Amino acid sequence: MILSRITDLVGHTHMMEIPVSNPNARLFLKLEKFNPGGSMKDRMAISMVDAAERDGLLRPGGTIVESSSGNTGIGLAIVAAERGYQFIAVVDHHASKDKLLTMRALGAQLHFVTGVYAENEVAVVERQETAARLGREIPGAVFMNQSDNPANPAGYADLADAICSEVGSNLRLYVSCAGTGGSITGVGRRLKKIDPKIHVIAVEPEGSIIFGNPPHPYYQSGTGTPGGDEVGKVMDYSVVDEGITVGDREAFATCRFIARRFGLLIGGSTGGALFRALERVNAPEFHGVAVCNVCDGGEKYLQSIFDDEWLSSRQLLTDQFTEFLTEAVTRRSWNASIEISAPSPLTLVRSVDRHEANISPH
Repeated sequence: MILSRITDLVGHTHMMEIPVSNPNARLFLKLEKFNPGGSMKDRMAISMVDAAERDGLLRPGGTIVESSSGNTGIGLAIVAAERGYQFIAVVDHHASKDKLLTMRALGAQLHFVTGVYAENEVAVVERQETAARLGREIPGAVFMNQSDNPANPAGYADLADAICSEVGSNLRLYVSCAGTGGSITGVGRRLKKIDPKIHVIAVEPEGSIIFGNPPHPYYQSGTGTPGGDEVGKVMDYSVVDEGITVGDREAFATCRFIARRFGLLIGGSTGGALFRALERVNAPEFHGVAVCNVCDGGEKYLQSIFDDEWLSSRQLLTDQFTEFLTEAVTRRSWNASIEISAPSPLTLVRSVDRHEANISPH
């Protein structure tokens, strides 16, 4: 395939199977880390910029402004460079250094918020307020506001279609992390239209408030909603069957295990989602196919979650979960008895009644 734009690569990601101990189950990873910006957020960045252009908000030579922990900012920096826009990323100390350097290399202007925050606190409220102010003050600027922008979830419908076309009609479980709620909402809505029986699980860090849990700081980057912030308007609880939490230790231990067992580097939020996915697919009652989304890659966290000294100094280095992870996966041959049958084209577009589940933190 010969490309004319780097964004032509967005969405062309592959599946990888992780062999699990349950002989009645298959677990696939959707490798969204192989989008050009290194994460699934490239899909959303294109969708939001397209919408702003259609609505006449973003004009040639204009400026894109967004609050980001890194992945959304990288995606927007790519689109801005490709289409000739300026891009200002409003960031804080919680973003990984590699993400910040990547945005800057792509031509983004980094605007750091001030304030006194602990290392594991996210300054998301101040970031949002600052980005909104810059969007108002700079001529020709547009604040994308991913948390409340309907073009955020709209950018993920194609991801759901791709997953179903790749693993077929036996998909029973989809697991992914939740941040603004855009990706889990966009994928969840589409999956429920394809087959309302597909069970959708959203995983947030312990300390995130999306599903009404008590807030406290956490180290997982670019995921969850920290205390003091509001859950994004894009979050649609009706398409999520379960909202569950995962700790930093479980998430980071899974990242390190997967790297050394399968040669695959995944980010911390994916580590948390995969830890919970492995628990579910290895339950004796689970039969069928599950997909866990690899939202971004571990290459951006080499100086943190893959660094023994960094983990040790924060009491996050542990072998507590090694036994579980070792038993959860296997080197067995794939179980051919669980068929992967692609759905017909009509299956992907048929409409069903609104999903009745209504999970709310209240």
